[in-house]
Amino acid sequence: MSQQTLAEKILSHVSNREVHAGDLAVVPVARAMTVDSIALSVMDVMKQLGCERVHDPDKIALFVDHVAPASNVATADAQQKLRAFAEAQGIRAFYDVGSGICHQVMIEEKLVTPGTVAVGSDSHSTAYGMVGTFGTGMGSTDVGLIFATGKTWLRVPETLRVDLRGKPRPYVMTKDIILRIIRDLKVDGGTYKAMEYHGVESFSFDSRFTLASMSTELGAKVGLIEPDEVIKKRFPVPDWLYSDADARYLRRIDLDVSTLDPQVAAPNSVDNVHDVGELKSVHVDTVFLGSCTNARLEDLQTVARIVRGKRIAKGTRLMVTPASRTVLMNATNDGTLSTLLEFGAALATPGCGACMGRSQGVLGAGEVCFSTGNRNFRGRMGSPEAKIYLGSPAVAAATALTGFITDPSAL
Repeated sequence: MSQQTLAEKILSHVSNREVHAGDLAVVPVARAMTVDSIALSVMDVMKQLGCERVHDPDKIALFVDHVAPASNVATADAQQKLRAFAEAQGIRAFYDVGSGICHQVMIEEKLVTPGTVAVGSDSHSTAYGMVGTFGTGMGSTDVGLIFATGKTWLRVPETLRVDLRGKPRPYVMTKDIILRIIRDLKVDGGTYKAMEYHGVESFSFDSRFTLASMSTELGAKVGLIEPDEVIKKRFPVPDWLYSDADARYLRRIDLDVSTLDPQVAAPNSVDNVHDVGELKSVHVDTVFLGSCTNARLEDLQTVARIVRGKRIAKGTRLMVTPASRTVLMNATNDGTLSTLLEFGAALATPGCGACMGRSQGVLGAGEVCFSTGNRNFRGRMGSPEAKIYLGSPAVAAATALTGFITDPSAL
């Protein structure tokens, strides 16, 4: 195999034949995942197929994270059915309320493996690409078929290569980098493409998650980072898992991150991105520190460093929803959580929380939210009359301090 991108190499190895962009590949799925908000639809697909048992319970993962704990009786009933399904099918990788966001736990528990294919019923399954897994989101029909057969088919995507140069300025995070890429390419700029990121050697393990996860906001099929020593310390990486020097890319994008200011996506589209200084007059009612994009320990620590010893702005509230129980425990043990609580933050159960607008911080009409999440379309977090701005944990911290969207370097 030669002249191959990361996506082409992975799909070639798992399908046992050389494939390139545009080819069709039938591939085994090393891990298939669904969540409480869509699990019943996946189970219905299995019933329609006449399939009583999943193909391999050891390759399935189930999560109660999207509305956790349940916010109403219907949701509670649905979650009970998911618990019963896990028990009946012998699925050991079942994570109940409080375990955390599916994507975070999939990485923490090493439920994904570099060089394999993992599919989830949540679009941000692209996050698994941070460790070199071909992670992608699919609908309930496709996931149900995988539960039943252990396989799926894919059209091999073309690849956009992103080369990052330079060292980010203080308070510039990977959230700012991916927002800048979305700003330039727009929300459809990566439709059914593989995003392949290079130049991340100095980036922390936690921070890489954001690049892979938010590739979804470009319309990408997958967001991949070539595994380096940072990943190899935690995951077994096959020696073939790298892109060839002569790989053929649809496009190469060069970005000097040393020139970036913090970036903020304004309502109502994630590609409506501005330098933070352009939005400094925007008053914010609530700051949401959470989501699969930015709620890891590093993110919480970033906010704690900025707000330590200070108090939240009058008329503004800070909702903190850790990405997982592990993140919450670590933030408790190192003092991060106490710093945030002393600042005036409200703590929610680890999980998706307010991100999807169904529990733990739903927005009312006219409210303005600054979120470290990934989407800001109208009605995403509650009322369609609310406004959502997206940005990094550093900008979130500065905003909670002043009550207005604020560049942390200006504090």
